[in-house]
Amino acid sequence: MFAVEVRDHIMIAHSLPSPVFGPAQGMHGATFTVDAAFMTESIDQHGLVVDIGLATDALAQVLAPLRYKNLDEVPEFEGKFTTTEFLCHHIFEQMATRVRAGQLSDAGRVLRLRITLHESHTARAWYEGDI
Repeated sequence: MFAVEVRDHIMIAHSLPSPVFGPAQGMHGATFTVDAAFMTESIDQHGLVVDIGLATDALAQVLAPLRYKNLDEVPEFEGKFTTTEFLCHHIFEQMATRVRAGQLSDAGRVLRLRITLHESHTARAWYEGDI
């Protein structure tokens, strides 16, 4: 399988108001490195999985509404625990919409997408699924 992966980052604030989260129950900040990997069985006539420039731009657009935000104040996330895993899925859905619309390559070329959020050099989470 062929893959192309692009990277960006976001800085956010949030709280995780449940005892299961220990000290992260309180307001805290996080800087996430965000990777988006696009996978396909075959490259196109130009030797591409996706256009890297378009993929980079799409990831930046998806992350823009989250940059420097307090996620506790984002109406779309009300009542949700904005864990790393949750954010992976949210970003996946936003990117998958663009992939399905053919904004990065021929529609149907990308078969799988993986979104990885790195919390630190020792911890990360991802969400991966079919397109």
